[in-house]
Amino acid sequence: MIRKTSLAAMAASLVLLAASGCAVTRGQESVGAYIDDAGITTMVKSRFFEDKDVAGTSISVETLNGTVMLSGFAKNSLERNKAETIARGVKGVKSVRNEIAIRP
Repeated sequence: MIRKTSLAAMAASLVLLAASGCAVTRGQESVGAYIDDAGITTMVKSRFFEDKDVAGTSISVETLNGTVMLSGFAKNSLERNKAETIARGVKGVKSVRNEIAIRP
């Protein structure tokens, strides 16, 4: 039983290390920066889905070194601005680039 748990933990660690190693070449300074960016992206997306004024499925979120890039479509300027405000409120966000287009 302990052997299976140890093997599973080792396999999970290798997968995480391999995935993180690939992402670091994307421009992050370290594996830690990649993990921080992934956490920021996840938090922003979850807050979009919790908010009734923001359509989380219509807005994409990418984070690189603490800079969040929002893209996609909003129904109006209220939704566009609310999405930016939500992103700015997430811990670890250094800046936000709001490229969300308003649908006519």
